[in-house]
Formats: sequence, structure tokens, C-alpha cells
Amino acid sequence: MLPLIAQDAFSFGLPITIIAAVLFVFIFFIVLVRRYKRCPSDRILVVYGKVGGGQSAKCIHGGAAFIFPVIQDYEFLDLTPMSIEVNLISALSRQNIRVNVPSRFTIGVSTEPGIMQNAAERLLGLGLQDVQELAKEIIFGQLRLVVASMDIEEINSDRDKFLTNISQSVESELKKVGLKLINVNITDIVDESGYIEALGKEAAAHAINAARKSVAEKTRDGSIGEANAVQDERTQVAAANAQAVEGENKAKIAVANSDSLRRQREAEAERVAIASEKVQSAKALEESYAAEKEAETARAERERSSQMADIIVPAEIDKRKVEIDAEAEAEKIRRRAKGEADAIFLKAEAEAKGLYEVLTKQAAGLDQIVKAAGNNSKDAVLLLIADKLPELVKIQAEAIKNIKIDKVTVWDNGNGKDGKSSTANFLSGMYKSVPPLQDMFNMAGMELPEYLKGKNVEEKTKPDIEPSTDKADVKDSKDKE
Repeated sequence: MLPLIAQDAFSFGLPITIIAAVLFVFIFFIVLVRRYKRCPSDRILVVYGKVGGGQSAKCIHGGAAFIFPVIQDYEFLDLTPMSIEVNLISALSRQNIRVNVPSRFTIGVSTEPGIMQNAAERLLGLGLQDVQELAKEIIFGQLRLVVASMDIEEINSDRDKFLTNISQSVESELKKVGLKLINVNITDIVDESGYIEALGKEAAAHAINAARKSVAEKTRDGSIGEANAVQDERTQVAAANAQAVEGENKAKIAVANSDSLRRQREAEAERVAIASEKVQSAKALEESYAAEKEAETARAERERSSQMADIIVPAEIDKRKVEIDAEAEAEKIRRRAKGEADAIFLKAEAEAKGLYEVLTKQAAGLDQIVKAAGNNSKDAVLLLIADKLPELVKIQAEAIKNIKIDKVTVWDNGNGKDGKSSTANFLSGMYKSVPPLQDMFNMAGMELPEYLKGKNVEEKTKPDIEPSTDKADVKDSKDKE
């Protein structure tokens, strides 16, 4: 019984194992197919992770690659071109003239092997807006450098050179981040000072003057041709008339020879014919002189037009050039004067701020002294004077410090009062000549405190002692060595 059960179990488990194996193979195949990635033509397949070769990523364009699970992953870079509007304003040219260069640049991710690797390292994961902002900053910087390296005349007249310099400068920087410059379109160039407009006016003036000169030359040629045609016409008519007269004369001579009876008439006819011939000759000369006069008049007009084109037009151009140079010099002087005025203003402002700070600190210090004196202004002044009192006493003492006592001779007759000699009275009077501290305060409009006066109220009211009536002759003499 048991072998039969085991046999049934074995026969039942075999199909399950086969189904599981087939299912595993099918799932494994599906996983392999899903990990095999194809790259479309408008994208770059970037495989990153463990790619080997010491590289951080592997870039594939127009192919396919198998992405190993766990150790590798992938992402796409879009190759769609991006159009960036760059309006460069107030860029300095090599002549220090500010110009506005509105332009539009078309860029895209490069498919060159080395540059494509830079794109994978620096642009992978960035949005389209972030890539455009990065490219715009690079283009702004390089466009300013190109404008600063060229003159206004080169930028305005030689656009091919300007675009070539921009392409070379911008593309070399874009390659560092994996981008490629596709197209550059400069719409218009305008400068703030009107220099480009002045160049256009100068070129227009040259063209107008050249056209006027050409018209004058064509008019002159037409007048000369017309005069020549009239002259030829009159010459041919005169020659035909002369031939007709000659034929008539021959006929009349033949008639005279054949008819002798009419000799008198023939002679008269001959006389008339000769007179007519002279008249016709005179008229021919008159018409010839008139034609020569018209030709000379046309030649004089041509000379006048030529001199006007050669002298007046260059003079007008030189006058305009001098005006432009004068305007540029005036603008330069105005800017220099404005810079000097700004410097003087800043210096004065700094000095005023410094003086303001000093006065502010002094006012704050005085305010602290008044507060320390109990908000009594007189006591505050006394505090300030007390701080300077040693210096005042020192100055009073120095008033007689430099007097050389040994060079003063006093004649004493021995008469003195209160037990004092004349010498003692002289020294006492000399010291009293120094202004007392109280007198100095009175002259300043202040009153010395009682504790600094050195005497009480009763002593203040006591009359002063009368000066001594003794006479002492004081005579200065030089020391004898």
C-alpha cells in the first residue's frame, strides 16, 4: 500500500516541478528582455553604476545595451534643440562705448564621444529649464568678452567676423558641460551714445554725394552729345546747299555758252549767285561760332560740377567729423567733471560724519557729567573746572617761574612796617601780581566755591591794609663775572 502511495505522490509532483521550471525560465527571459534597453535617435542612453573602464558612465547614441540588475541603472538625455534668448545690455566695447546686443542662441546636447561624456557627468538629472539657465549664464559671459575685444566698426560692418568670434568663444565653453552650439542669430545692435547711427548717416551721405556726382556727369555728357548732333546737322545742310548752288551755276554756264544772246543775263545771274554764296558762307560761319559757344558753356558747367564734388563734399564730411569729435570730447570732460564732483562730495560727507561723531560723543559725555552732578549745570561746570584746577594752578605758578631772582638788586634803607623789610615787600608784591584764582573765575563770569576761597565771610568784609609809604629804589644791574 505504501509503495503505491509513494508512486502516486511522485507521479503528481513531477508535473508541478516541470511547470515551476518553465515558469522560472519564462520570468527570467522576461526580465532579460526588460533590462535590454534600446536608444532612440533623439536621445542618449546613459548607463551608470559599475560600467568598467574607470568611467563614471557609459553613453550610447543610436544603439542598445543590456542593463545589469542591481549594479547598473540607466537614464536618457534629450537631444531636442533649445532656443535661448540673450539680450545683452550695456556691454563695453574695446572703445569703452556701451552697446546693446539682442540675440538668440540655439543649443543642444552634443553627441561627440568626449563631449557626450561631459553631458552625462554634468547634466544628467537636470530639467530643461535648469539646462537653459546654465547655458544662458555661460553665453552671457562669453558674449561680453567678445564685445569687449572688438571695435564698434567691426561689430557693425563685419558681422561674419563677429558671429565667428561668438561661435568660437561660446562653443568652447559649452563643450565643457556637454552642450553644442547649433545656431547664433544677432537681431540688431544699438549703442547708447548713437555712434552706430552716426556711422550710418555718414555712409548715407557718401552714397548721396556719389549719386549726385553721377547724375551731374550724365547730364554733362547728354548736353555735349546734343551740341555735337546739332553741329553735324548744320554742317551737312550747309554742304548740301553748296552742292545745289554749284549745280545751278554749272547749268547756267552751259545755258550761257549755248545762248550768246543771254550773256548779259547770265552775267547778272552770276553776280547774284556770287553774292548769294557769300551770304550763305557768312551764315555758315555764324552758326559754327554759335555751336562752339554752346560747347564752351557745357564744358564750363562740367568743370563747375566737378569742383563742387571734389571740394564742397569733402569739406562737409570734414565738418561733420569735427562736430562728432567735439561732442565726444565734451562727453569725456563731462564724465571726468562728474567723477571729481562725486569724489569731493564723498570726502565732505565723510568729514561731516566724523565731526558729527565727535560732537555726539562730547554731548554724551557732558550729559553724563550733568547727570553725575545731580542735573545741576553749575555743579557740572565745577566738576569740569576741578578736573582742570591742577593745570590752572601750574600755569599761575609758571607766570613768575622764569624770573631770575639772582639778577634783581633791591636797595633797602632799613625802613619797613610790620617787621617786614623792603625786600620782603617787593617779593610779596611781585607774587601778588599773579591773578588770584578767584579773580580768574570772576573774569569768566563764575563764582569760586567757598571751600576754595581760603577765607571766611568776615575776612572778606575787612578793609585792605594801606600800602606802605616807604620808597624803595629798585635798580636792575648786570652781574659781574
